Amino acid sequence: MAETIAKKPEAKEREPLFGPKEKKLLTDPLNDNNPITVQVLGICSALAVTTLVYPSVIMSIAVVFVTAFSSLFTSLLRKSIPKQVRMIVQLVIIATLVTIVEQVLKALNFEVYKQLSVFIGLIITNCIVMGRLEAFSMANRPWRSFLDGIGNGLGYGAILIIVAVLRELFGKGSLFAGSPLAIQIIGPSSDYILDTSAISWLGWYQNNNLMVLSGAAMFIIGVLIWVHRTWNPKLVDVS
Repeated sequence: MAETIAKKPEAKEREPLFGPKEKKLLTDPLNDNNPITVQVLGICSALAVTTLVYPSVIMSIAVVFVTAFSSLFTSLLRKSIPKQVRMIVQLVIIATLVTIVEQVLKALNFEVYKQLSVFIGLIITNCIVMGRLEAFSMANRPWRSFLDGIGNGLGYGAILIIVAVLRELFGKGSLFAGSPLAIQIIGPSSDYILDTSAISWLGWYQNNNLMVLSGAAMFIIGVLIWVHRTWNPKLVDVS
């Protein structure tokens, strides 16, 4: 009687930590699926916190932290969260992480905390964070969800910093004001790198205080959306 040889089940191939799909999760939100210029989410905080570069960088780091770890924890718990209360659980996760950010910022830099305290609290209801938890983390594995959170946080933060650089530079003539890296770039005194009062061909230039108003931020974001979709034509019909 012929012996039957039992076939061993083939082992599943492990997904690479940084394969093409994983890299896409990090790079897509920077371009093709940017939260602000493509999805048009998180506009309120982009208008409010981008007066100066330094608070914008802090806000960007906070959003990256919250989106990354809320996506990770939601994915880890996704199979044990009842559907009826999933959004409540997600809010609890986000609120816990935001509280950690607030307490750390309050301890390390109280001045920036006073500028951002209201807006950091509003991360709890930020459409970007909640959207990624619902659309991605509830249906994907923890590592991929973590990368998706980092990518969307970076995409959001990149636009925040670009807007802040333009507003602070043309509104105040400086960059990173209020931080140890503060640079006075252009203005009517010797404190600036480009002293408009001493350079004849720059005598006409004055910093435009309108740039620090929220209306200027809306205008800049609108221009960025236009530039982005002109540079990447496949986004033209994306609403």
